[in-house]
Amino acid sequence: MNFRNVLLFVITCGLVMGIAVVSFGAQKPMYTDGIDAAFPPFSYIDKNGDPTGFDVEVIKWIGREMGFDVKIVPVDWDAIIPTLKVGNIDLIASGMTINPKREKQVDFTTPYWKINLAVVVREVAGEDGAQVPQYNVFSAVAPGRTIGVQRGTTAQTWLQENLIDKGVDIKLKLYDNFLLAIEDLLIGRIDCAVIDGPTAQSAVADRKATIVGTINTGEIYGYAVRKGDTKLLNLLNEGLKRLQASPEWEKLVNKWLIGG
Repeated sequence: MNFRNVLLFVITCGLVMGIAVVSFGAQKPMYTDGIDAAFPPFSYIDKNGDPTGFDVEVIKWIGREMGFDVKIVPVDWDAIIPTLKVGNIDLIASGMTINPKREKQVDFTTPYWKINLAVVVREVAGEDGAQVPQYNVFSAVAPGRTIGVQRGTTAQTWLQENLIDKGVDIKLKLYDNFLLAIEDLLIGRIDCAVIDGPTAQSAVADRKATIVGTINTGEIYGYAVRKGDTKLLNLLNEGLKRLQASPEWEKLVNKWLIGG
């Protein structure tokens, strides 16, 4: 092999190695999802300290399908939109209701789930000794009651606008997450709690509490991104579309929202 051929061989090998390095060094985009860490069945931290829930599995599926990685971090719910707006997270996939106030601050995906609010009361011993609800849906929110809600939720807004602002003498007690409200309910510090329906069903399981009725708000959930982030919004919408068209969607719904 003459000098020219040796030189061409060396250059060719170098180019191939360079291409290989670039290929192996390429990384998927990473998006950070802020979640409410105490909002089962949509998002929560399990006993092993790992994020899980319906929305967590959905966003991971979308990431795999659409070619990006997802980092999931807990954020206080009443601070989650400000956290998104300043860029500390990239999206919110955590059971967020789409409403006009929020639409002024963030862009939402197409809706993916519909819910109503649930009224939860504790169970007490009845005359025959059996456990019965302490109140019905009407007496639970009657004048003089103290009602627990998670701070920054649509439950807080609905009760404020539809009861307190219209002169009904109830007191709202605000909590950082709905599980704290349930704990206070069980020991009698509040009379009832108002929570998103699927989450309320999760909350009363294996507890001396029960759902006595719903408030028909017809809320719809969507995933949120920063205003103008059309690239991520389009990725999420396309991912949701593909997921809902696949058998995996029904599996996730049955696992977390119906059969879970």
